[in-house]
Amino acid sequence: MSNPQHAAPSAQGVDPALMAGNRRPLAGYVAQHFLWQVQDGVATLTLNRPERKNPLTFDSYAEMRDLFHALKWADDVNVVVLHGAGDNFCSGGDVHEIIGPLVALKAPELLMFTRMTGELVRTMRACPQPIVAAVDGVCAGAGAIMAMASDMRLGTARSKTAFLFNRVGLAGCDMGACAILPRLIGQGRASELLYTGRSLGGEEGERWGFFNRLCEPAALLSDAQSLARSLAEGPTFANGITKTMLHQEWAMTLEQAIESEAQAQALCMLTQDFSRAYHAFVAKQKPRFEGN
Repeated sequence: MSNPQHAAPSAQGVDPALMAGNRRPLAGYVAQHFLWQVQDGVATLTLNRPERKNPLTFDSYAEMRDLFHALKWADDVNVVVLHGAGDNFCSGGDVHEIIGPLVALKAPELLMFTRMTGELVRTMRACPQPIVAAVDGVCAGAGAIMAMASDMRLGTARSKTAFLFNRVGLAGCDMGACAILPRLIGQGRASELLYTGRSLGGEEGERWGFFNRLCEPAALLSDAQSLARSLAEGPTFANGITKTMLHQEWAMTLEQAIESEAQAQALCMLTQDFSRAYHAFVAKQKPRFEGN
């Protein structure tokens, strides 16, 4: 399996500041099981098996898990766009390369697999970069989970999102679905999707709040990258704090959340971006954030 922590390019004479805190660039990372590009702080991860509607394999699961984990220390990626090649996002686990082999495994090996897939969601939620999912066409099973685990979702009218686990004899509680999906669309609507496995259409998904907005299919990726660039041009350190607090406050009382936010905001007030914003406001200019 590819390990992006060791795959990032290295060179002699690297600036010591770059190595502080174990930071490492990921713009030069060469993915083995999907496409990966970084431009102006925006990374685009493309699931690239369009002839099969971009299904996942054991290897692509593991490589994405490792890559999202490594993003914690990437200083050249501020936002991630996640999408699928062709006219579909992701059809879930590959029937022949994942589902078939799973039938023959015993409980300990199955638990290793389900923990590994759950770890992908954990690393997506734990990386400081906002993740924008660009969802077109089929978005099913683990694909629906990856869209769900993203911070924002742009869809199309023709997108079909299905948490179809019960249609293959499994529970809907897969990879954090029962924890995250109700927070996005409400308990009753999440229950309907997880109990029935039916597809959620694009327009319905926008009404329910699963999609932030709908785009024309031809403009979907460019719209997602435009949104990502606007985030990458913002106060990226503060955005990372926002993502962390949005996630951590699920398990906090209101009193704990208020105190945690007080500490987090005080930390952001120490950044140069906060000072830059003030001086730009005084000068009646647009601030230029640098993420520090």
